[in-house]
Amino acid sequence: MMDVEYSENSLKYLRLLARTYPTIQSVSTEIINLRAILNLPKGTEHFISDIHGEYEGFRHILHNASGSVRRKIDQALDDYVSSEERDNLATLIYYPELKLQEIKKEKNGTPSREWYTITLKRLVSVCKITTSKYTQSKVRKALPKDFEYVITELMTTGSKDFNKEEYYNQIIDSIIDIGSADKFIIAMCHLVQNTVIDKLHIVGDIYDRGDSPHLVIDELEKQRYVDIQWGNHDILWMGAAAGNRSCIANAVRICLRYNNYDFLEDGYGINIRPLAMFAMQTYSDDPCDCFVPKKSNTDAYDDHNDAIITKMHKAISVIQFKLEGQDILAHPEYDMEDRLLLDKMDLQRGVVTVGGTEYPLKDTNFPTLDPKAPYKLTAEEQKVMEGLESSFVNCEKLQRHIEFLYKKGSMYKYYNNNLMFHGCIPMKSDGSFAQLNIYGELCHGKSLFDRCEKLTRQGRYGHENSEERARGRSFMWYLWCGARSPLFGKDKMATFERYFIEDKKTHKETSDPYFKLAYTDEMADRILDEFGISDKDAVIINGHIPVKIKKGESPIKVDGRLLIIDGGLSKAYQSVTGIAGYTLVSNSHQMYLSEHEPFTSMSESICKNLDMHSRIIPVKTFPSRVKIADTDDGRDIALQIEDLEKLLAAYRRGAIKQGKG
Repeated sequence: MMDVEYSENSLKYLRLLARTYPTIQSVSTEIINLRAILNLPKGTEHFISDIHGEYEGFRHILHNASGSVRRKIDQALDDYVSSEERDNLATLIYYPELKLQEIKKEKNGTPSREWYTITLKRLVSVCKITTSKYTQSKVRKALPKDFEYVITELMTTGSKDFNKEEYYNQIIDSIIDIGSADKFIIAMCHLVQNTVIDKLHIVGDIYDRGDSPHLVIDELEKQRYVDIQWGNHDILWMGAAAGNRSCIANAVRICLRYNNYDFLEDGYGINIRPLAMFAMQTYSDDPCDCFVPKKSNTDAYDDHNDAIITKMHKAISVIQFKLEGQDILAHPEYDMEDRLLLDKMDLQRGVVTVGGTEYPLKDTNFPTLDPKAPYKLTAEEQKVMEGLESSFVNCEKLQRHIEFLYKKGSMYKYYNNNLMFHGCIPMKSDGSFAQLNIYGELCHGKSLFDRCEKLTRQGRYGHENSEERARGRSFMWYLWCGARSPLFGKDKMATFERYFIEDKKTHKETSDPYFKLAYTDEMADRILDEFGISDKDAVIINGHIPVKIKKGESPIKVDGRLLIIDGGLSKAYQSVTGIAGYTLVSNSHQMYLSEHEPFTSMSESICKNLDMHSRIIPVKTFPSRVKIADTDDGRDIALQIEDLEKLLAAYRRGAIKQGKG
């Protein structure tokens, strides 16, 4: 064997690696293990965007894996179990704790021994199929430690195994005898949930409109693997959590507009009482007709007076327009002067000038507006904002959730040949990438995304009271609504016009040219090239713009090279899209869209075994089954194997001494 010279750096690295693999045997075992893993099928990836606080619908999609769980049940039990029984088992897997309670009510107490035996055996059959792609080690990590051994034995020992049939049946009997059947059923249901989806990608907009974004993030925190590409509604809450007052005012206004007062108080403990008192005093005789909240959430506000909510809605909106005006005046580089509209109002004549044209105002009662300083908060408004800022910045649960968004999130991600970002790449009408001047640095395309992410992180993690932290915190508001924000992708956010002007022409928000020009092969190539992606099989995945199925729009663009996966999970959009959202699914055989029908409710699903029906839309079929070796994880594993082979060679050449096994 030829002697090999090792540099000090390579020996230093190999010695560090040797701490984990101290012997030839331990290195050899790991190489064998990793090489075998490369030949397993790729795990199933799910892509979801624009959840917008719709917790129940999102949770159901997650737990039924966009219809995959039912298909696994059919695969395991189709030959000898009725459709009704399979429906019942599916609901049990989706909501094990709650469904068990319902079953006990139906059976007037504890279910029969026969029911437990049959259910446990059926769950074992389903678990075998959902875990078949994974190593035993990975499956064990997904199991509760208390049940790891027993469930592993059940899944590796078949009831039809002649030599172990009695052994298998005795395990089932013992589980029931000692009163642990419920716990085992729950554990196996969770195992199915945790293994039918290997990786979860959230392509933006967890927050706003729906009433439970905090519960959505609680659910995401339980996932084994999840990544998030930030949306503009996520950035809004990230900015609010950092103390940006324009972001705070927008976040509160949207909650009030969509009838989600309870979420602010009960979800995050945000103290809204000072705003309520201020609104009732300031707008006591004002019906605030322009600010009646939307009623998509009919269960909200049983304990609140709609008139109070309406007045609060107006109060925070006026404060928002003032704060945004301050930001625009302080940052001329944002190029948002067209959004300065408070100083364009003539309240005596009841008109406002927008884009050089006068329009009648629907509301002329602005008691806190000083015509000489229209963007200055009154002392009372200032006090309200100080209280709200303190609530947002000091809310422990909100800060934990935002930290999760930073830890798992980014402006974009390229993974397994999929380029994911929420909104768009800002473009000019000629198809060139539009530039944005960010504090003196001209950015476009990928550099724009990278600069935006850097500033967003500085806005949270920069040194306290530093200029970089202040800039980052301020810029998050621009990312929420700026014309060249890659997360927003429109020429303006016409909030003022929608509230105060009847003429709907002023409400129009023109989408970035990206949303027309990107839908060609040539532009798809340019976008991928901009991000350094040469693989012609790569797919661009966006959310943000709801696909209007009712009007004949398709989520599949450029023969499947670009996909828009916002189908309207948010109830606020379902009347426009005609469906209740998409999930993009990529398994080892194919990539397809699951088009969801509206979800009724969790309680109806549990009581009546109602599932969310989904239509499968094929996107592409892979020419051969995709293995882990073909994925990004596989390439990382291949590099690990190379390093381990070097360590093995160093042991055998005597360059590094073996430790104790």
